[in-house]
Amino acid sequence: MIIENAKKYIEQIFSDDCSGHDYFHTMRVYRLAMQLAEQENADKQIVQLAALLHDVDDVKLSPETHEQKTNAVEFMKNNGLADNVIHFVCKIIGEVSYAGIDSAVPDTIEGKCVQDADRLDALGAIGIARTFAYGGSKGRKIYDPDIKPKNDMTEKEYRENKNSTGINHFYEKLLLLKDMMHTKTAKKIAEHRQTVMENFLKEFMAEWEGER
Repeated sequence: MIIENAKKYIEQIFSDDCSGHDYFHTMRVYRLAMQLAEQENADKQIVQLAALLHDVDDVKLSPETHEQKTNAVEFMKNNGLADNVIHFVCKIIGEVSYAGIDSAVPDTIEGKCVQDADRLDALGAIGIARTFAYGGSKGRKIYDPDIKPKNDMTEKEYRENKNSTGINHFYEKLLLLKDMMHTKTAKKIAEHRQTVMENFLKEFMAEWEGER
């Protein structure tokens, strides 16, 4: 019952999202995380809850609740979960986001499954679509050859990098994720999705330069 309640909860929260962090993103992460959990013998309920609630207090979407994970905690308390479960789920949620060279490495298999699943949804064809959906929602340019990608950013630098572009995002984050995967299944999926992105970038630049 609590998992069905969580699905309804996130559907309400993200019903109007157009940034690529919508209900369907969360459900894709949920399904991927469960696939990984099955392969890795992780605690399925913990993975389910963390995957479903991973964006409800995201710093980009809900900065006022991010630090205390207010939305996730309130939902879990209202659904009768024990404090130790709430703490575990919130710990995983806090480790999910990419933060440049300061990105967290989860120390539990449950955390690794959820982080891998969220990162997989940033890759491939869907990752490409989400990049430009998010960029458009923030007024970012698709591409500007005068704005160069920044490497090895700290979390602070990454969060404050407002003058980037959609294409730069591939070099500043997305193309780095394949080598940051933890689980065997995620690594395999990431290989294919990486190729999709690399082919897209080659085609984009060829068209940009008028070669196609």
